[in-house]
Amino acid sequence: MKLLIALDNNTGAQHIAEAGYKLAEALHAHTVLLHVTSDATYYASPNYSPILGYNNFNNAEAVQTDTSEKLKVAAEDYLDNVKWSLGDKTIETVVKEGDYTASILETAEEIKADMIVMGTHSRKGLDKVLLGSVAENVLHHTNIPLFIIPVKPAEAV
Repeated sequence: MKLLIALDNNTGAQHIAEAGYKLAEALHAHTVLLHVTSDATYYASPNYSPILGYNNFNNAEAVQTDTSEKLKVAAEDYLDNVKWSLGDKTIETVVKEGDYTASILETAEEIKADMIVMGTHSRKGLDKVLLGSVAENVLHHTNIPLFIIPVKPAEAV
């Protein structure tokens, strides 16, 4: 059995990784961590980090880069740190570039995932319309069971 955990390196990502890994352990499943980036040339805005997304610069791990290769290395380092924190050397890591939903679905198919674990930031209203919901898009385009973990913004806690 394989369990794919999609992470975005947002403030709740460690919680998602830990909850997903506990589920994988309970199911005796092999764990694969995934992080999806977009083309680094689109990150001209000072309010956007290709690893963290919008408005996450309070986080010390914010990454600004000008090349896809540097972005990939930063994402790989991030996943390696998550893997290390979970304490399991058998965890696989995958970094993809492109559309978040499509990359998650493609990776799940490629690795023959039995379940996908991901978080949702519980956006509502205009934020959801403008930014969309990756979790909702994955849910509507897969037959693979999906375990969604709600992640509340720091100010909502």
